[in-house]
Amino acid sequence: MKLQDMMYIALFAAIVGVLGFFPPIPLPFSPVPITAQTLGVMITGGVLGARRGTLSLLLFIALVAIGAPLLSGGRGGFSALIGPGGGYIMSWPLAAGIIGYLVERNWHTLKLPKVLLFNFLGGIVLVYACGVTYLSFIGNLPWIPTAISAFAFLPGDVIKMFVAGYITIKINKVYPLIKIQKSKSSKQLKQVI
Repeated sequence: MKLQDMMYIALFAAIVGVLGFFPPIPLPFSPVPITAQTLGVMITGGVLGARRGTLSLLLFIALVAIGAPLLSGGRGGFSALIGPGGGYIMSWPLAAGIIGYLVERNWHTLKLPKVLLFNFLGGIVLVYACGVTYLSFIGNLPWIPTAISAFAFLPGDVIKMFVAGYITIKINKVYPLIKIQKSKSSKQLKQVI
């Protein structure tokens, strides 16, 4: 792995950590607070791509696991990862990977509506599915009422989806960090022409 890749991975893990400085908004009906950190997850996947985005969030989780207070509200440690919000947090590397993969696959036709769809699928649907299922399991709660309570996160996450989509498009136009490899067939085609 190149030094430049390691720097980007660490930088975006730090960005997700900085978003943890925004205080969490507690909900009276859920043990999981509203945080700004899923914005960083969406941006990380869209800007770094699948591999580096996943590694960045894995680094973030490893830092939290060893006690770094990077989660919203200054939380850290292994107990924060297995607590009520653990399913949401543990889904972040997969979410960034899916968003990054979809951005990479659609690189040449990338527009804001597509990025919004990718953020919705990876940053909302996947994260909610993992978080709700985990919370339902560890809290011994019925899944459907737990899923309904998660709709309280939706307005903020939709705003984050748009902000992350806009930032992703702008960064990828001005200073793209995703390097799309040309396939052998396109090189052969150029040689034929």
